[in-house]
Amino acid sequence: MRARKANSDHSPAPEPEATASRESGSIQSVERAFAILREVARSPESVSLVELSRRTGLHNSTIFHLLKTMVGLGCITQVSGSKRYRIGRQLYALAAGALNEIGLVSLVTPTLEKLTRATGECSHFAVRSGANSLIIAKTSGTGMFQIVDDVGTLRPAYCTALGKVVIAALDPSQVERYLQSYELRPFTPRTIVDVATLRDEFERVRREGIAYDDCEFDAEMRCAAAPVRDFTGRVAGALGISGPIWRLSIQVLQEKALQLRAAARELSAELGFNGGALNGAETAGAKDTKVEALQAQAAQDAETIAALPNSDVPKKQRLIVQPG
Repeated sequence: MRARKANSDHSPAPEPEATASRESGSIQSVERAFAILREVARSPESVSLVELSRRTGLHNSTIFHLLKTMVGLGCITQVSGSKRYRIGRQLYALAAGALNEIGLVSLVTPTLEKLTRATGECSHFAVRSGANSLIIAKTSGTGMFQIVDDVGTLRPAYCTALGKVVIAALDPSQVERYLQSYELRPFTPRTIVDVATLRDEFERVRREGIAYDDCEFDAEMRCAAAPVRDFTGRVAGALGISGPIWRLSIQVLQEKALQLRAAARELSAELGFNGGALNGAETAGAKDTKVEALQAQAAQDAETIAALPNSDVPKKQRLIVQPG
């Protein structure tokens, strides 16, 4: 009688590993929640309740209640205006914290430190978190004035160099969905908010292996970023540098972008990438067409600095001795 009662909910037969774990004293609801998290994490964009039921073999009602709990905890996010789900910000934040104790951040940090010593600027490593970039490791620069994002910081992808790299790495159909669904809000007068222009920008980043943020997120900051690939050739994250516009002129940024590219190649090699899938795009001599467009802004930057109040702060900071 007890066995019949246990099967009265008509639940699908559990996977063998779930049966074994329960026999060893594990909690079934935790196993089921983890199975759902695993399937949501495997979905590049989002996944529906029906799809989760098919993949996990769990009833819709069971999945619904577990999803509701995990959405409340911030581990899963329900896509606005739909019944689809994706990994939530809280889980990314937890993962970023955990990464400080395991492989990736430990592997990335020496490269960040080396890049900062070479360029004198803040260095960051970021991964994609939905429509944003998530900084999971960083080192501070050597100058008196630094613009630093803390580990765990989320930034919109379309107007940051790190974000452009991780979005450009998506399949074309995923990039198009991003362009059509994400609100392109202007943070500065230089933020790219035209869909066609941003589509071309993502394609250029994918083709040339370098991204720039020329005062697009912060009116006083320039950034550059390059993709870091794992042993499969997949973009595992973005490596970047950032600094104030009065220290990072277009010419200086272009020079330091060469050091950035080299650091990204070295880090990719550490992750097992052999360079076979690049087709020359991310090599040291790759053409950098974006710089030509940025050069046109250099005169305007000079005028902007000249028009600042007669304060000695920018002047003092521009006299920082560059690292040798």
